[in-house]
Amino acid sequence: MRKAVIPAAGLGTRFLPATKAMPKEMLPLVDKPAIQYVVEEAVRAGLTDIVMITGRNKRPLEDHFDREPTLEHALERKGDFSKLAAVRASSTLADIHYVRQGDPLGLGHAVLRARRHVGHEPFAVLLGDDLIDEQEDILAEMALVQAATGGSVVALMEVEPSEISAYGCADVVPGAGDDGFLRIRGLVEKPAAAEAPSNLAVIGRYVLHPRIFDVLAQTGPGRGGEIQLTDALQTLALADGPGSGVYGVVFRGRRFDTGDKLSYLKAAFTLAVERDDVGPGLREWLAATMVPQP
Repeated sequence: MRKAVIPAAGLGTRFLPATKAMPKEMLPLVDKPAIQYVVEEAVRAGLTDIVMITGRNKRPLEDHFDREPTLEHALERKGDFSKLAAVRASSTLADIHYVRQGDPLGLGHAVLRARRHVGHEPFAVLLGDDLIDEQEDILAEMALVQAATGGSVVALMEVEPSEISAYGCADVVPGAGDDGFLRIRGLVEKPAAAEAPSNLAVIGRYVLHPRIFDVLAQTGPGRGGEIQLTDALQTLALADGPGSGVYGVVFRGRRFDTGDKLSYLKAAFTLAVERDDVGPGLREWLAATMVPQP
């Protein structure tokens, strides 16, 4: 597997007014935009051909992953080679392409827009709002499961039952999992807690068989009037033949939802305190300013 799709066409309304003129994917986490962490994760998993699905006002994404000769020349003249290396790193990560989504018809539609670029091979989908700890190799594990099963694979995470209505939810075959993955027999998009078949939430990492494109092309609007990737996976879970079957890998590592304000702030602080340059000072400041709550 060498190709990845990163949907990045959302409006980022939860972060208004900051995202009025700046894509939410460009919100910084210390000194890198959130989207760069996602691209770096894909590259660590061996994915070198990436297509971003974008929309209006997303030009800063293209600019960020492009060369900036004027800035590079200025840094070189100043002898600031550490910043020069950081600036150049983002433009040499991978071969990145951009496709406009056009109409905002949902995640399933965004993935379908990548069909011509992906072709007839398995590929990964990484949602830009999900930040996975760089110590984790969930994509590599999912790629192995896809190769072994020939189907599609989703990343799952156990959540509190009261939180499941914010996610897609997996209905898994009882007793499965001896091979390190679960067989999924059904998926429900954002069910009420009382109606959820499990507390296994689908998070933003997928490894998909290209048959998903045929299914998405025939999938009508679902929840919210959008074409849901979950609905297409539900179809594949019940299908027969090549490319059928959906499997789950349970992720137990560290993950942040950078599309949520509180989780975004937690991600920024966590990344900062673990760095050698700003971590010691930040930890000292936090220790001095934290006031116990009554």
